[in-house]
Amino acid sequence: MTIYCQNGMTTMGSAAAHGNVPLYIPFDRSASTPYYRQIYHGVRAAILEGRLGQGQRLPSTRTLARELGVSRLPVLNAYDQLLHEGYVSGRVGDGTYVAPSLVERNERAATRRSAGARPHASNDRRAPGAGRPDTDASPPLGAFRVGLPALDQFPRRAWSRLVSRHARQLPIELMAYGPPSGHLPLRTAIAAYLRAFRAVRCEPADVLVVGGSQMALRLCAAVLLTPRDVVGVEDPGYAGAWGALTATGAAIRGVPVDDGGLVVRALRAGRTRARVVYVTPSHQYPLGMAMAASRRLELLEWARRNDAWIIEDDYDSEYRFTSRPLGALQGMDDAERVIYIGSFSKVLFPALRLGYLVVPRSLQSEFLYHRDAFDLFSPTLYQSALAEFIADGHFARHIRRMRATYQKRRDALVAGIRRVLAHRLQIVNADAGMHLCARFRSRIDDVAVVERAAGRGLSPIALSTCFVDSRSRSGLVLGFGGSSEGQIARAVRTLSEVIDEVAGGE
Repeated sequence: MTIYCQNGMTTMGSAAAHGNVPLYIPFDRSASTPYYRQIYHGVRAAILEGRLGQGQRLPSTRTLARELGVSRLPVLNAYDQLLHEGYVSGRVGDGTYVAPSLVERNERAATRRSAGARPHASNDRRAPGAGRPDTDASPPLGAFRVGLPALDQFPRRAWSRLVSRHARQLPIELMAYGPPSGHLPLRTAIAAYLRAFRAVRCEPADVLVVGGSQMALRLCAAVLLTPRDVVGVEDPGYAGAWGALTATGAAIRGVPVDDGGLVVRALRAGRTRARVVYVTPSHQYPLGMAMAASRRLELLEWARRNDAWIIEDDYDSEYRFTSRPLGALQGMDDAERVIYIGSFSKVLFPALRLGYLVVPRSLQSEFLYHRDAFDLFSPTLYQSALAEFIADGHFARHIRRMRATYQKRRDALVAGIRRVLAHRLQIVNADAGMHLCARFRSRIDDVAVVERAAGRGLSPIALSTCFVDSRSRSGLVLGFGGSSEGQIARAVRTLSEVIDEVAGGE
């Protein structure tokens, strides 16, 4: 293994286990990106681009750390993340190797790159249809409300100063109509954040600022779907997306999930092919698992072969408790078939009403046309304040603080369930995000539990309502982001009483 240094950039080269093919990993000690992220991204890129093949052994952590001139810890962290995401496999006492399940798809991707394959978009699109009105009243802000962040922990003083200053100093040109794509400084800040922390491939021109994730989904429907089309959605999944995605008359089709995420082979079953698939790969809603790397590549290959589109909803992926945040599916997409959606509602506060999409170049003109038709542009004042909030580091610091806060609140909820509800509920997954899912151990009507809990000031979601075609599975989706540890402990006791009442003293 050798080290090559040029213009302050260090490039690590090592002989591969098969064929002595050099492996190059860019590594810059002067960059702001943490060492472990640079190592992780370098090895991940080598695997996805086919420069590392089946069964190839990675350098040992000690050897790589020595060659890079760093401590062993960042190398261990990078390898641990690659192992967690399924890119590599470990053999006790024998090293770390590229996972065999990735190789065949990597080779196909390399072939497509060499052939210069590019995506194309159909021009057969209809204008947006009338959306269905939402007649449901907003649920209360009680404990277990899913998607509600820790509003009490938001840095309101710093935010208020920024908004106040931008309001006082707002230039005349920013008081006029803004571009439908969004305020350029905000799009620049979003693109920089996504590249550094979510492994998203994007530039400011690819970012489209909208009024939250629901508007983003509605835009996707307007651009991608007609009444003749079918949308594949995870089953169980996020019912809040279904109405937006069917607003143009498209039909929903449930696609099962397992421990590896969306079961891609199920997309090939049946007579009707899905035009669009909506997924939550980094933290599946509501069950909480992450989509395996091999399954991600399989989904991307399916979309390319079928001229289909993938909508990736990355709604709360910043918060993982057993590993570092997973890279986005979009960052693995060589064929530009993924539309990436993010929102500030769950990482800052819902009333901000700002979200964004990262749109493939082939679709950008259509997205801009429909975005302009919907409501022209998002309020410039909040966009300009948020751009500075991100650029000044407030955003990244807030996420770091919230990761620790949510882990404590998650721990309080898990402990409470194990203490007073272990005989009733089995936790499905609590590794990430701001909610967990728990299944009932016996036949209990989860809708009745939710209705009765609402009368006691609690706001859980019935798991059965998250299924497209069947409500045979009963359980609860419990948010923990918006309540303190003490509030959660009290709410668990109240929930236990409610479940006993519905179960009839079983």
